[in-house]
Amino acid sequence: MDSNKIGVGLDIGTTKIVAIIGKKNEYGKLEILGTGYAKSVGVKRGVVTNITQTIQSIQQAIEEAEAVSNFKITDVSVGIAGQHIRSLHHSDYITRENPDSVINAADIERLTDQVHNLAMMPGEEIIHVIPQNYKVDSEPNINEPVGMYGGRLEANFHVVVGQIASIRNIGRCITNAGLKLSNITLEPLASAEAVLSDEEKEAGVALIDIGGGTTDLAIFKDGIIRHTAVIPFGGNVVTEDIKEGCAIIEKQAELLKLKFGSAWPAENKDSEIVSIPGLRGRDPKEITLKNLSKIIHARTTEIIEQVFQEIKKYGHDTKHGKLIAGIVLTGGGSQIKHLKQLVEYITGMDTRIGYPNEHLAGDSEEYLSSPIYATSVGLLMSGLEKMEQDDRLKDLEETVDMKDKANAEETQDEAVKQKMKPKRKGFFERWGDRLKDFLENAE
Repeated sequence: MDSNKIGVGLDIGTTKIVAIIGKKNEYGKLEILGTGYAKSVGVKRGVVTNITQTIQSIQQAIEEAEAVSNFKITDVSVGIAGQHIRSLHHSDYITRENPDSVINAADIERLTDQVHNLAMMPGEEIIHVIPQNYKVDSEPNINEPVGMYGGRLEANFHVVVGQIASIRNIGRCITNAGLKLSNITLEPLASAEAVLSDEEKEAGVALIDIGGGTTDLAIFKDGIIRHTAVIPFGGNVVTEDIKEGCAIIEKQAELLKLKFGSAWPAENKDSEIVSIPGLRGRDPKEITLKNLSKIIHARTTEIIEQVFQEIKKYGHDTKHGKLIAGIVLTGGGSQIKHLKQLVEYITGMDTRIGYPNEHLAGDSEEYLSSPIYATSVGLLMSGLEKMEQDDRLKDLEETVDMKDKANAEETQDEAVKQKMKPKRKGFFERWGDRLKDFLENAE
């Protein structure tokens, strides 16, 4: 890939909007050229509730990133998340006309497109169809059926569904901010790209991304995404509880949570007290760290238990569903002290905190290694990967064109066939193209 290719990841979160500009260096690591950060005002639980305010926040983050990098941003790679995202499992099949012919990519696309046409609830759109395994005639659990023979091709699918209005609002915000969409990724997949290793995805792992407004779950096994879920609670509800429980303002509650908070109340002694300045000349408030931790513990336990219900729903305790690599926590909410220990206690699974630093160049700013930037780094990676794919496709087309000219007379018919033969795209890429068309017609 041309090392001058520059990508932009834009994370539209509930708490913050981050724009991150970067390119790959000669070692394939991400060289970050600039970042922009803006407080997110018009987004609630991952859903755009005020388009005007969200556009302003996007523009602020983009302008800041442009000022740092001296690079004019036109195209962005954006994430989709929010409480409206849900997933379901579906089985479907096609009957092939000639069972004695080899199953090819066109058969798989026909089966996948059939699932895309499923009837959904009013206002919903299928945004993701991921095959889990196939069955050819009576032969089950096939990972790659291409090249086999059979009359009936069946598959189990993981289907991700979202609200049309919420998806379109993201498109409107991007367009009205004067930007173009180059790539779209489901946010839990972007975070997974940034913090999970291929070995973990193969062994079985649950990624829990605790954002400001939502907690996203993505479960991988045998290298394939098996389950996704969005829990409509995140770090903001913990801050809200501290604000109410200690009768202080939100800014103070957030600082308390990050500086002195713990998800494990036993860590604090009753004598440990923090003093909060009073408002406009009022007396300072004294808060015991034990009480603070009890508030945090109660809410984080509720969030983790809801996520654990989803992990159970996937079937982590079955022989084939075992998650050997355990749990990886990321996102801003994963920074609460002793959260790792609480998650291990509730789930009984090995847990680690996921940092996006593995993919960053050695001289990157230290703050970029924070779990807060997992999604934006992942979005930048997806954007650059999409550029690489487009380049490879372009090279392939040019090669075919040159061959066509050279062999114009001899293999005219064959060349025409080759040119007309559609290249099979990856499932994520096809979904991205489908969704991009959908968003571009969002006006």
